Amino acid sequence: MHKRKTLGELRWPSHPEVDAVRRAWTTDAVDLLLGYVWEGYDGLRKEVLDDIDTSQAEDDLERSLTQALEPRIKRSMSGAEPFFVQHGRYEHMTRKPAPAQPPQYDLAFVPYANENVCWPLEAKVLKDDADVGAYVKDIQDEFLTCRYAPLSAEGAMLGYLKTGSTDKAFEAIAKATPCVLTKHPKFAKRAHRTSEHSRTVPTGEAYPKSCRCHHLLMPLS
Repeated sequence: MHKRKTLGELRWPSHPEVDAVRRAWTTDAVDLLLGYVWEGYDGLRKEVLDDIDTSQAEDDLERSLTQALEPRIKRSMSGAEPFFVQHGRYEHMTRKPAPAQPPQYDLAFVPYANENVCWPLEAKVLKDDADVGAYVKDIQDEFLTCRYAPLSAEGAMLGYLKTGSTDKAFEAIAKATPCVLTKHPKFAKRAHRTSEHSRTVPTGEAYPKSCRCHHLLMPLS
């Protein structure tokens, strides 16, 4: 008799089908989804930013912006992609025992072939180009511990920059993380950088030991 599984159990990295989906996050696929994110931001800037109150509490602003960004990303997609985007997606792979809640991504791209192999994006509001503490904390505490992106070994940080220079914000991020930030060749005209990291893999897990983080800074003014 076939034993049914929870969604969280349909996730083990040793399964051939999951390994295949992990390999599906090729450079071309990642560049494609990142392009959709930037197109979504263009729509957000054109349709929303002039009317939104950026003086509201930063967690409320972050939530509002990300919620508005999601449908604009979807609108930029053709519908033929082997993945979808979702706001507030849970990561079942690294969930702690109940009653703990699983990690929840601000945004994630999810392949239809296995919906537990997420490519996550985490958003933070930066009140100015020196305000990178919470942003860097997510990199260090979430991505580099494998709590985020345990299977994809790649993900993105979105920085909603209220005031200041994106170049100065990148300098602050590189110093605080610390890391080396490199321009992305596909998005050379965007405020888009990448950094390479080694991760702390939990004992007994087969997660990738390296992680590439994409940094997308999105000015709000």
